[in-house]
Amino acid sequence: MNIKKNWWKAITCVLLFYTVIEGFLGAVPARDILNETIRNLYFHVPMWFGMMTLLFISVIYGIKHLHNGAMRSDLIAREAAHTGVIMGVLGLITGSLWARYTWGTWWTQDTKLNGAAITMLIYFAYFILRGSVEDEQKRARLSAVYSIFAFVMMIVFVMILPRMEDSLHPGNGGNPAFSKYDLDSKMRLVFYPAVLGWVLLGVWIMSVRIRIASISEALLNHSDTHPTS
Repeated sequence: MNIKKNWWKAITCVLLFYTVIEGFLGAVPARDILNETIRNLYFHVPMWFGMMTLLFISVIYGIKHLHNGAMRSDLIAREAAHTGVIMGVLGLITGSLWARYTWGTWWTQDTKLNGAAITMLIYFAYFILRGSVEDEQKRARLSAVYSIFAFVMMIVFVMILPRMEDSLHPGNGGNPAFSKYDLDSKMRLVFYPAVLGWVLLGVWIMSVRIRIASISEALLNHSDTHPTS
């Protein structure tokens, strides 16, 4: 591995190793209802940060494709969306586990929970759209336009509506945020590195997916150009 080129990957490994160790073994404040489940803060919330970062990258490269028509931009947008959805699904799973042990159920009619689920469905539709259009250029343009709509809907459902209505999530619907009653100084020393670590992991996974997709497309184009007899 080229250390100068891949230093950020080493930082990612260190941050996530630190997060896992402190997340499971580090001291946390004793809070009513949350108890030991507060440790999920180091995993559930950073995964959502990772999801939003990757979906933002996806929409940016979708816009770049609309501007310059480069298929490389469409490929990056597609793989960023794929990785963002993976992060989103992991966020839903860890959130459901957290809800089970704090709210007594795997799922509730909570504005933010439902908004997150709707966001994932919107992005699933993005992949269905991609798979339903055969023409490469048309598929890329339609996907880029749809990704703008999908990202705006994600902001509305995950960040705006929960603040306007009642929500069990901290910082929404009149509930105090973690920073006001749960996220003490010791937890901040783990939480912020965890956010950075999970975001970098998402970018790392995205970069690997882009490389794999690029190689696959190159091999496919080569086989089309030089068919075997």
